[in-house]
Amino acid sequence: MCMGGPPAVPRQEVGAVVVTELEVRVQLLAGGGGAYNINDNADILSEILARLDGRSLASAASVCRLWAAVSRRDAVWEALCLRHVGPASGPAAGHATRAVVAALGGYRRLYRLCLGPALDRLGRAGALAHAQARARLSLSLSLSLFSIDCYERLGGGGAGAGASRQQPPSSLLFLCKPVDVS
Repeated sequence: MCMGGPPAVPRQEVGAVVVTELEVRVQLLAGGGGAYNINDNADILSEILARLDGRSLASAASVCRLWAAVSRRDAVWEALCLRHVGPASGPAAGHATRAVVAALGGYRRLYRLCLGPALDRLGRAGALAHAQARARLSLSLSLSLFSIDCYERLGGGGAGAGASRQQPPSSLLFLCKPVDVS
């Protein structure tokens, strides 16, 4: 590199042809010369879809069959849920969390029934700093109530799965009546 001369352009050797980074960018922007199609690799598409918000991910399923299949992957919805709730602490906790969520119906169901509605309510709330603090608490409470409801519906709520008469979940009945806390 000479002093006072133009800066060196990074070069890539492709076969016997030397191509500059600028030439590659021009080719990609012009759409010519082997442009990459996003549908060529489902794993890359999965990584991209995992970074969408819930509504966009749900609507991405209507683009084509490949996008529908990728957007149904539990790993994509897991990334979305963990972005809002936060990852579990420790490497073993991630596997245990996955097993519990899978038993409850998967991350897509968790988002659709629990996290999505809670995030919608929090989005309308108002002040950002206060809403972020409440968001953690609200999502944790919503997840806990969702888990209790699923557990009781599966028959683990005391009466057992072989009970002849199906009783409504008892732990969540307090939500039906207003409570005076003053």
